[in-house]
Order: sequence, then structure tokens, then C-alpha cells
Amino acid sequence: MTAPSLMILDPEDTVAVVLSDMATGEVRHELTALEPIPRGHKIARRAMAAGDVVVKYGQVMAVASQDIAQGAHVHSHNCALPDGHSDQAAIKGTLPPAPARTTFMGYPRPDGRAGTRNFIGIMASVNCSTTVCDAIAAEANRTLLQEFPNVDGFAPIVHDQGCGMANQGEGFDALVRTLKGYRDHPNFGGVLIVGLGCEVNQLTLYKPTEWTKERFQTFNIQEVGGSRSAVRRALELLRPIAAAANADTRTEQPVSKLTLGMQCGGSDGFSGITANPALGVASDMLVAAGGTSILSETPEIFGAEHLLIARAAPETGQKIRDMITWWRDYADKNGASLDNNPSPGNKKGGLTTILEKSLGAVAKGGLSPLAGAYAYSERISQHGFVYMDSPGYDPVAATGQVAAGANLIAFTTGRGSCFGAKPAPSIKLASNSDLARSMSEDMDIDCGVVVERGVSLPDMGQKIYDLLLDVASGQKTASEEFGYGDNEFVPWKIGAVL
Repeated sequence: MTAPSLMILDPEDTVAVVLSDMATGEVRHELTALEPIPRGHKIARRAMAAGDVVVKYGQVMAVASQDIAQGAHVHSHNCALPDGHSDQAAIKGTLPPAPARTTFMGYPRPDGRAGTRNFIGIMASVNCSTTVCDAIAAEANRTLLQEFPNVDGFAPIVHDQGCGMANQGEGFDALVRTLKGYRDHPNFGGVLIVGLGCEVNQLTLYKPTEWTKERFQTFNIQEVGGSRSAVRRALELLRPIAAAANADTRTEQPVSKLTLGMQCGGSDGFSGITANPALGVASDMLVAAGGTSILSETPEIFGAEHLLIARAAPETGQKIRDMITWWRDYADKNGASLDNNPSPGNKKGGLTTILEKSLGAVAKGGLSPLAGAYAYSERISQHGFVYMDSPGYDPVAATGQVAAGANLIAFTTGRGSCFGAKPAPSIKLASNSDLARSMSEDMDIDCGVVVERGVSLPDMGQKIYDLLLDVASGQKTASEEFGYGDNEFVPWKIGAVL
């Protein structure tokens, strides 16, 4: 297959994406570059006067802040955000036929869900017990793990909250909801929660639900003699938990028991034309097979929310609108703006405005109907393509998705984000082949072949879907091989620190 040198994403687009560095005077598709244009950036397909809209993906992504000649480099220096953004109707959601593979090998759990991993969680109720939980996990992995080969490891779930906060309100509710989501997560074969004893976030809030006593334990450091005693006490409690988890075995499970959290970080000009839409194809396949996929990061769908609303029932569409309204108010209160994206790395990679970034990010959701919209870390209660509110900051967004039930994470990146999300395995998808080559140790799939070799998005999506099922069945990802995931549990911190 011949790789293209320029990509036009929609006939109405006023810009095209340059797929390799373009020199001054170089001609591609009858467009002559008036200046050097880096790969992943945009060239003007026609002249635009100051104030004219700049169109990409068939959607408004910016307005010209000055006159732009045909063949010019279109980027931050000559683009600005419009006063408003589109709410035009988009195509309604449609599903492809069910894929051939509709099962994976997973761990059946008492609540009817299935795990893709069999970790034991060492959870801190409060920042004060974080160091002890890290020590417990390290000692258990050193001394106990070898006795229990069917346990994937002892995973510390630690954070910097739990005290110095109000015991009610959005922030407290989000923390409790997130911790309960991890406590009950299907990728845990057992859980130990450790508190200090005097914190706002008391252990009494976290009673066992699905697990028997041999799978769930709690204690406070203040009640067992101190930090070293807490480690010794934890090891005593963990041995029977690990023995019970070690008896778990993988069995054939339907894809309906897979919940995929979709993330993008370090996006570039290729993310919206390779990795994100390819993941969208895989998401559609997963949904068609009965599974669930979660799109999040509300500040990074801003400007493209109409593409989701058009695929949703009225009540779900209104929830999305309400989330955007909340975020506008939240940003205003904190002296910020939803328009302050993209990041410097995004811009270097070719992204010009938050609208352009959002239009590419929403591509992860494929074309499936939007079945529901959920609060941050709220447990997903239905199958299909759903939306969960979250910040755009990847660790916070992924933490919410895992708490909501995601037992897999797919993470697209154009700049090279390094990430893990224990207990959910994280698959890394490179948007360009240069990244896949330069960070081969961290990337699982090179989606850059869509432009380098002309591989079709359906074929790329099939490859991602197959890898999702292989990883769900036990194949390790690159980030798992390195050991990522112990430090990426970051619950959303909302409200005052008191």
C-alpha cells in the first residue's frame, strides 16, 4: 500500500494534514507550501480572510486571526478560537456487525463481573497510611508472592486525600465513591484497607460487599502498635487472602464482561487521524459484541460535545450539556478557562486549538450510539458506549474509569505518555510511527502505519480489538512489563483543603 503525503479528512475542510515535513516550494496535491510545514501540522487548502472559519474533520476548529494564503502553515500564529462553537447535527450512532471473537479468558467474580487480572489491593483510606501501604505491598511482593503463582501481585492503591477535608460534599463523595469502586473491582482477588485511625475518611465507610471475610480486611495503624507493627499485621492478614485468590482460575467469559476505559494523552496532529479513530473502530466492535467502552475527559471534549449529543437520547444529551456548564463554572471560579488547552507538547505536535484537539479526541468513541452519561467514578450499570465526567488530566480520568468498572485501559499518545493503571492493564497506542520506533519499549501498537503504509482504519481497529481480548486473557502490556501502575491512582480532588 502506498502511504499518502497529505490527508484531507473531509471534503469541506479548509486545511489538510501534512504527513511528512514539507519544504518551502514543495507541491503536494496541487498545493504549494509557502513556508516549511512540520509533519502533523496543517496547510491551507484555500485562502482565508481574517475572521473566516478554519475547518477540519468537517467541523469548525478555529477562525483565522489574520489573512491566510493558500499553501500557508495554519497554526497558533494565525488562528484563534471562535466566539462560540458548533452545535450542528452530526451523524446518528450506528453499530457494525458483531465481530467473530466474542469471548476472552477472565476471572469470574461473585457479583457477576469478570476480572482481567488477579491482583490483591493494598488500599490507603488516607494519605497518613500511604507510606505503610507502600511498605506492605513491597514486603508482600518480596516474601509472599512467590508462594501464590496465580496472584498477579500486591498493588498499593495510595493517595494524598482522606483528611483535611469536609466530611460531605462533592469532594468527599467523589473520594469515597472512587475508593469503593476499587474495593469492589473485578481485577482484585482480595483487598486490605489500612487507615491511620483519626482521619475524616473512616474505615467504617468501607465494609465488605461481595467478598467473604477471607478476601477483605481492614485495620488502623493506631490500633496495632505503629508502622512496623502494621506491616507485620498486614502480612498475617494477607496470607489467607492470597491463598483464596490463588485458587481463582481463568475461564471463558463473554465480551459483555469487558469494560474499556479510553484515554488519550500527549496528543499530536496524527492522534485524530490514526490512533483515536482506530480505537474508535475497536470500541464499536467491543460494543457490538456486548461490551462497554467509556469516553471521559470533559475539558477535552469541549467544542465537540455536539458530536456525542447527536448520538444520545435527550436525557443523556442533557447530562452532557450540564457537565459542560458545570465545567465552565468550575474553571471560572478557579481563574482558568476550558480554552487554555492544548498544551505546549500538543502544539508542537500540530494541534492548534482546544476545538481541534476535542474533535480528534472524540474520535475514540467511534460511531456507536451514546447509551449513558455518568458522574466521575460512578459505577457503570449498562452495556454499550458511555460517557463518564472527569478532568482531562490522564491519571485522574483513568482512576475514575477504573473505579467505574473499567477492567482494561486503552491509551493513545502522540508524544509518548508513559502510564499504567493497576489493577487494570493499560495498552499504549502510538499515533505516529516515529514515536512507536523511538519508544518501542512503551508502545504496544503502532497506529502510525495508517499514514506511513496506508493501512485502513478498519484493519487497524481489528488489530486493536484483538489485542484488547488477548490482554484481557492475560497477555502483558508494555507498561505492565516495566511495572507501571503503582503511582497512578489519583482520585479527583474537588473542593477546599481545610
